[in-house]
Order: sequence, then structure tokens, then C-alpha cells
Amino acid sequence: MTDHSANILSLYHRNAQTWAQKRGDTVREDCWLKPFLDLIPQSKSVLDIGCGSGLPIGRYFIENGCDVTAVDGALDMVKIAQVNLPEAQVLHADMRDLDLNRQFGGILAWNSSFHLTPEDQRGLFPIFRQHAALNAPLMFTSGTGHGTAMGTFEGETLYHGSLAPDEYRDLLAQNGFELLRHKVEDPDCGRLTVWLAQYRGLSSLT
Repeated sequence: MTDHSANILSLYHRNAQTWAQKRGDTVREDCWLKPFLDLIPQSKSVLDIGCGSGLPIGRYFIENGCDVTAVDGALDMVKIAQVNLPEAQVLHADMRDLDLNRQFGGILAWNSSFHLTPEDQRGLFPIFRQHAALNAPLMFTSGTGHGTAMGTFEGETLYHGSLAPDEYRDLLAQNGFELLRHKVEDPDCGRLTVWLAQYRGLSSLT
């Protein structure tokens, strides 16, 4: 049986130009990006995990005065993002073992972490914590319930995985994040299921 979850990075690498063209540069997520931006401390450093082409989201944060560090695991996607975001630091890295040895004022995993298996997603929350400055917002998208779903892109199978909502809540709390807002299949944001939390520190759990 084909392990479609293992093919995600190579799929995006092979189809990076096509994806970038189809994604375009129009911001359609402002109803979530603006509240996230408002929570970022004065330093305004943002870590964009799974940045894709850098457009439009990386550009949105740069235009709003943020210092953006963008990472993606698909090399050709990184090359496109480096051209689109010359002001940003754009790195080729796998989010599953990301270790940048610094903290950020905001962490975003928009339409990226849900390409990981449920097991790998569980391992991502300590990575979020490791890179979060105190009071940094964290925002990510997920599925609606535990399981996997297969889409297609350019005729190839596109893997999506999700945990159950209660497990996301538990993982956030265990890693020091306070859940601020959660919307299932938001009709104002392309029916994405979105989570917005804020890092309060592990001491908040005691």
C-alpha cells in the first residue's frame, strides 16, 4: 500500500510552480490573520511553518511590519518563497524536527500541519512550544475529527490527517497554550477549521 503521507514533500516539490500559480497572491484569510497579528508582541517576529510560495501570507505579515522567518520542507517551494519574500529568512526544513534555537512573537502553521499524520502532529506541539516567546499567538488549521482524508493535486493523491478536537485542546494545554478561538469549517474563510491560541508558559499549568 502506498504511504501517501510520506509523499507530501515530494509532491509539493514537483508541483511547486503550479501550486504557486493556483494559490496566487490574494489574501482570503484576513478574518483570522488580523486577530493573529493583533496578538503579536512589539517585536513582531513571525515563524511561518509550511510557508509554501510565501504568497500571500508571508507577504501579508511583512507588509504589516513583521520580521518573517519562513520554512518549508519542499525545496522548490522554498526557492519560490525566497524570490517572493526577499526581506524574509526562508529556510528549507522539515517541520517535524524543526529546531531554530530561537523564539518568535507569533507562530503560524496555515494549511500545512494537517498534511502530517496524527502521530507526527502530536510531536509538533512541543516544537511549537520550543519556538514560542511568552504570549506569542499560535494559529493552525486542522480537520474536523480524528482520521485521514485524501484529496488530489495535479492528479496525485494529497494526504490530510487530523486529531480529534479534544486532543488538540489537550495538546495545547499540555504545552502551555491557552485556546482563544476555534471555528469548525469557517464559512468566512473557505470552510477551514482554524485554531488560535496563545503561549502562556508551562508554569501556567501548575
